[in-house]
Amino acid sequence: MQTIVDLVAEGREREGALFEPAERATPFSYRDFCTNAWKVGNLLRHYGVREGARVAIVAGPKAPTAGDEPGWIRESPDAFQAFLGAALDGAVVDVDPPGAVDSKVLIAPSDWMDDYQAGPGTKPIAYGGPPEDPRIAHLEREAWSENPLQPPGEFGPENAVLAADRTYTHGDLLAASHRVVSEFDLTAEDRVALRAPVTQPGAIVAGLLAPMRAGATVLLGEGETGTVAVAADDEEVPEERVISPDDAAP
Repeated sequence: MQTIVDLVAEGREREGALFEPAERATPFSYRDFCTNAWKVGNLLRHYGVREGARVAIVAGPKAPTAGDEPGWIRESPDAFQAFLGAALDGAVVDVDPPGAVDSKVLIAPSDWMDDYQAGPGTKPIAYGGPPEDPRIAHLEREAWSENPLQPPGEFGPENAVLAADRTYTHGDLLAASHRVVSEFDLTAEDRVALRAPVTQPGAIVAGLLAPMRAGATVLLGEGETGTVAVAADDEEVPEERVISPDDAAP
């Protein structure tokens, strides 16, 4: 496994649920989620996303309430799907963007789009909604009709994929996911409760990439107790096994 492209392709062939949201009766299967990540990657290519392009992604629920904060995923993993789609195109993703965004694409919940100022060369794409502003593309609607095949692209493990405190490569994130699977004994039987914001590299590794590598299921939102949690060291959680984003960081 060299890049996130390989991880998504492997997930496409897995059986079972990748995400089980507490607020949704139907889980997101590995097959459907990874196929839709391919579709998002193909959609982003229409908006100019290629190797080295910058993509800003704001994680949040489809319909944020007054108490919701950016970075927390609740009933739907749209932000994770956008992250993987951008990664498939060779883009460099910022999952904690500032208020003024200067990237090729900005992806955020429709209700939060007004909180961000897109630069003149930035295409805003909203999930949830749908957006009322015709200048803002609707992620779900446009990705639905996209080609359900792996996006084209030639890049390797040394290519950058995530911008945070520093820039992380595909190889960095995959090596960290392998370490997390090994150190925390993750298997396909595990149910990983995501109880941390995904604005840190370690949260993306432990809450998405490592479970995908192991074939585990990720639990979203408040509800069922998992076999392991992704949570800060000082967070009280019902799970006995806890992966801190700091411990999972590349």
